[in-house]
Amino acid sequence: MRLRPIPASIAIALVIATSACQKQDTTASTATPAANTQAATAEADAKFADVSRRWLDGWLEQQPVSATQTGKHDFDDRIEDLSAAGRQKFTDFSKKMLAEVDTLDASRLSRENQVDLAILRNQIRYDIWQMDTLQSWAWDPQLYNGIAGGALYTLMAREFAPMPQRLKAATARMEKIPQLFAQMRENLDAGRVPKIHAETVAKQNAGITSIVDGMIAPHAGELTGEDRMRLDAAIATVKKAVAENQEWLDKTLVPNAKGDFRIGQKLYDEKLAFALNSPLTRQEIRTRAEAAIKQTRAEMYEIARKHLAGKPNTPAEMPDTPSDEQQQKVIEAALEMAYADRPARDKVVELAKQSTAEATAFTREKQLVSVPETPVQIILMPEFQRGVAVAYCDSPGPLDKGLDTFYAVSPIPDDWSKEQVDSFLREYNTRSIHELSIHEAMPGHYLQIAHANKHPSVLRAVLGSGSFIEGWAMYGEKVMDDANYMNGDPLMKLIQRKWALRAMANAVLDQAIHVDGMSRDDAMKLMTVTTFQQEREAAGKWVRASLTSAQLPTYFVGYSEHLDLRNEVQKREGDKFNLKAYHDKLLSYGSPPVRFARELMLDEEIK
Repeated sequence: MRLRPIPASIAIALVIATSACQKQDTTASTATPAANTQAATAEADAKFADVSRRWLDGWLEQQPVSATQTGKHDFDDRIEDLSAAGRQKFTDFSKKMLAEVDTLDASRLSRENQVDLAILRNQIRYDIWQMDTLQSWAWDPQLYNGIAGGALYTLMAREFAPMPQRLKAATARMEKIPQLFAQMRENLDAGRVPKIHAETVAKQNAGITSIVDGMIAPHAGELTGEDRMRLDAAIATVKKAVAENQEWLDKTLVPNAKGDFRIGQKLYDEKLAFALNSPLTRQEIRTRAEAAIKQTRAEMYEIARKHLAGKPNTPAEMPDTPSDEQQQKVIEAALEMAYADRPARDKVVELAKQSTAEATAFTREKQLVSVPETPVQIILMPEFQRGVAVAYCDSPGPLDKGLDTFYAVSPIPDDWSKEQVDSFLREYNTRSIHELSIHEAMPGHYLQIAHANKHPSVLRAVLGSGSFIEGWAMYGEKVMDDANYMNGDPLMKLIQRKWALRAMANAVLDQAIHVDGMSRDDAMKLMTVTTFQQEREAAGKWVRASLTSAQLPTYFVGYSEHLDLRNEVQKREGDKFNLKAYHDKLLSYGSPPVRFARELMLDEEIK
């Protein structure tokens, strides 16, 4: 999973400079049709750049925590305003900007800006829909918890400015967090809040204090005088606010939370269309995913029976055409051999570091794609973000240059039993940690986002497509497998396909839960039996699917689109096809929805 940076201010100097040059070229007394076309495009591009800049600047001014995350630090002393007035201001702004965007003639824009216009229009419409229709501010306490924790974490995690400057900004934000909690209590309708959302936030709430104690208080000595006094007071204020909020969560929200976490078909289909920006419908996604599950299980059976042949304690029957039961037993027997090789409870992060280094060396050696030189740091996941995913990649914002990328791994909870720990480490065995590092770091999220942040359009970088990003990371796992990572180890190949099954199951699971009302028992069967996930992984995924919607399909949808595109280009180029050149060209487009990357790659009309 990648923790996406949220948009920052758009740079238009290049567009304006290009436009000026194009206009200068058309001042000759005898203008050619081509010159007139260039001038018209330059004028349209300049207008789009102006609209984009004003939208993005205004958008981030109303989302200060998001602005910090992307590297725009004008609003580091503020946090989001989710009061009724603040929400109305955001909606009015979005509708005004959408009206301006709808006046632009896409046919007159350059191809790159045609893509950006489509991305921008989708985002503004999505913002309005989320505020007016989905209304997560009224039923999802995760929204407030994320802002409160993110407000402080984004300031302290990276050294984008001297510590005293960041401490002053943190002081101002800590002073405002009580107001955010008050808005939370005012806005949330317990009758609409799902119990699982309330319980999750009740567990995460203390993580805000851990940020204060672990990342802010130790540096308090770098402020003096009134600044230090104000910081100390702000720390006391925010700790009191967190404690009061905890009491409200435990005694009021959790006991009274009665909402349904399933958002239903109408909302789900609308959200899916915005989130994926893909031509694939919900029904098409499910058909593809179920077919892919069947094919992948067949591949796993062939790998497993070849590996098990002649070994002791293997299934007695491994026919060419197995029954479902035979297929299940053979695959499970081979997977047990992979599960036996696993890290110690306290060595997961250490193995993540080692496997990232090995995957990086392999990617370079095999010339799979250009490897960036920017750093990646493997860290423990901050407490306030735990409980949704096992790991994520947190890249610096497009405007924060030269800063670290974080590959965050969640530690095993202290209160887990020996059986729960064993289940977790069977799932995250040694080879699975390698697969995780491939996905999150190399050549997955870390590499892809480093390339994306080089694209001239900051708008495209900060509005990066989840399906392109997650799909690339899953596609990267296949690229490494095709190149025989770990010397073609059959158990590694088996684990790669097991992970692919997880993503395929994600795509089915998400819509089956939110639209079809899939029960927990049926979901667990899909995960633990059909796609070979361990109980702890499956239980965590049930929670994640209950807490989110339209994010879990991004992996498989993007993966499918990436594979379709590569196959099409490879077919066109034939013997001239070069994998590294293809990957470098694809990644040079940033992180647009794959449908637009395809149109740019194949020089087709932007739709």
